Amino acid sequence: MPVTRRRLGVISAASLLIAAAAAAGLYVGYQRVVPLIEGGRCEASSSGQVVSLNTGQAGIAATIAGVAKRDALPSEAVIVAYAAAMQESKLQNLPYGDRDSLGVFQQRPSQGWGTPKQLEDPVYATSKFFSALAAVHGYQRMPVYEAAQAVQHSADGYAYQKFEPMAAHMAGPFTGQDPHAVWCWYSQKISGAVRADAASSELTRTFGPLAAQTTADPGMTVQVVSPGDGWAVAAWLVSHAEQYRIDSVRYAGYVWSSADGARGWTRSVSAARPGSVQLG
Repeated sequence: MPVTRRRLGVISAASLLIAAAAAAGLYVGYQRVVPLIEGGRCEASSSGQVVSLNTGQAGIAATIAGVAKRDALPSEAVIVAYAAAMQESKLQNLPYGDRDSLGVFQQRPSQGWGTPKQLEDPVYATSKFFSALAAVHGYQRMPVYEAAQAVQHSADGYAYQKFEPMAAHMAGPFTGQDPHAVWCWYSQKISGAVRADAASSELTRTFGPLAAQTTADPGMTVQVVSPGDGWAVAAWLVSHAEQYRIDSVRYAGYVWSSADGARGWTRSVSAARPGSVQLG
């Protein structure tokens, strides 16, 4: 899913990036610097710029990218979804909102989006968002804010525009176009046996059918079709590592370790099967 570059000239405007980041509770930098932040964080790096998120935001970003993979949607759809989610909820799964709005996209049960329980499920909410977006004729050729507004029907459709640069930079790392470009670190040591079955089940819900196999060492392997799919799955795994007790992820000659997560992905001498994402 190649990231579209045709409207990204605005990315050179650093002030726009910083203003949008502040509004979304994110951080964008022009070079990788490991911030001294207590608690877990994740970073997504693309074209020399870094978007810093908390682990919950990164997990939702990875889920949105995974659902797009499942539905074979282009990167334009992911960019629109990120811009909408950052404006509506700061990429958080909110149990409240204006009137009866709730969830990542602040969808309203009274407007037919689903039940409150359904809309608090990021996979379901993202699926509904993409379904509505796919019905917008020519959305791939629209400015991002217009496509988002066509789905959301917000009071201020222009509000999505300020998040387009960050959304575009996040799409490459989370969809796997940019390899080993998403990494996380956590405030507490991850210990205990990996929750492989639970992780496999949620991966399948997000990405669609995957050939996942639970093993003694590593804890699970996931077969993928393409490098992009592999790095998207890897991004999902590292951003959900605490939830599923994932201590390490290996793919395509690289390894991420929860014990040294802030270093990002490093070269690995351990050979994995081709097309196999390993977690332990």
